[in-house]
Amino acid sequence: MRSAIVASLVLVAAALAGCSSVRPWINEPLRAGPPVDVAAVAQRDSSALFAVALSGGGARAAAFGYGVLQELKATPCCWNDKSSNVLDAADLVSGVSGGSIVAAYFAAFGSPGLDGFETDFLRQDFQDGLVSQMLRPANLFDLTSPWFGRRQLLQRRLDGLYRGMTFADVARRPRHPQLIVTATDMSLGSGFDFTADQFELICSELGSVPLSFAVTASSAVPLVLSPLTLRNYRNECPAGLADGIAAGSRGDDYRARLYRAEKRSYLDADSRPFVHLVDGGLADNLGVRRLLDRALSGGGMGSTFSEVRIAPGSIQRLVIVTINAERDPARRIDESDKVPNTAEVVDALLFGTGNRATGETQAYLDDVAVRWREEIRSGRRERLRSFAPDAEIFLIQVNLRDAPASSQRQFLLQVPTAFSIGDAEVTQLIAAGREVLRGDKDFQALVRSLGGGAPALQRGSP
Repeated sequence: MRSAIVASLVLVAAALAGCSSVRPWINEPLRAGPPVDVAAVAQRDSSALFAVALSGGGARAAAFGYGVLQELKATPCCWNDKSSNVLDAADLVSGVSGGSIVAAYFAAFGSPGLDGFETDFLRQDFQDGLVSQMLRPANLFDLTSPWFGRRQLLQRRLDGLYRGMTFADVARRPRHPQLIVTATDMSLGSGFDFTADQFELICSELGSVPLSFAVTASSAVPLVLSPLTLRNYRNECPAGLADGIAAGSRGDDYRARLYRAEKRSYLDADSRPFVHLVDGGLADNLGVRRLLDRALSGGGMGSTFSEVRIAPGSIQRLVIVTINAERDPARRIDESDKVPNTAEVVDALLFGTGNRATGETQAYLDDVAVRWREEIRSGRRERLRSFAPDAEIFLIQVNLRDAPASSQRQFLLQVPTAFSIGDAEVTQLIAAGREVLRGDKDFQALVRSLGGGAPALQRGSP
């Protein structure tokens, strides 16, 4: 009944098309001015670089990722003789789609404010709230504008979650983690990171971008939500601003060449005056490929951890935590000789093929870590000049598929990808995130490395 009412109201709104001329927020051009020393505000120490990447997967990914972050927060450590916890040591947090929702919340409010995410988002019927928003007369009128769509309703809802904060607001917080939200550039089929260097390519200002806009772009599932659009100001760029930004990449392997070509495509604003963005999971659901591409294409660790001053030989530990909340297809189509229906085909392509791509990314990350460890160990650190001779690299891959109890694992791998899930599912996913991280051997090795003679770990209950 409710769906019929919604459909009727949408038809009425369509009949009124052209009545509204409301335009959504659009990015601002880059302006000359004194540079902001974000690294000084962030107050991060380059002796230990720590990145956390949260995958897509709707509220399922947000709940599982939240559980991992809470376990990091519950794990004490002494980072350069300062009593703290492991989550406070995070220099960078990245997120894709559902993972970007919790990543942006952590960047906005830090580990002290992280607890609020459970009540502010996970325990809310966020999806039903979007439907209620669409039924409001003012929003129905706005939807008749050719520049306004369902995506803006999601952005308005998320703006309340982040209390209107922008990337500049995050940058002004002392000890804040650098935030990277990844969407997909529809024309290129590649990732589009909400970072200062990416926005410099289109001569635009990242600081004024609302967190809600970036997260909505990263979560804009095609057909369900319309793409979000950025203006390319490259042809209007004042002289001297962003010059040579695309020329700094080196490397001759195919990924470096592809990365350079993608960057240069933004420099021709006549051909690409606008950039249309959709769900980041279409390009990389784990959200780490472009982080690696940026580092491997000649920029080094400084290009990825841009809010940390990294001196040669200063990195003693590099910690990368990836959180993967992939979902299994609803049905294994190879168990039957019947022709799969449309829903089954879409489901298999999204969650079968997509899971394989994520597996390839994890293997790629494994190979890079092995190669870097070998280069450090052998003293061949030409490409790793920022690392100390005895630097340690910890790669911690936290997968929902590793949830311990098989019955629970099968249940959680079938939780739908949606903006809202049930309370019981939220509870189990949070507990699974904490438990999988706690049992990970690489995480245990990190804790031993950090703690040494530190007091025994005090764990929060799942």
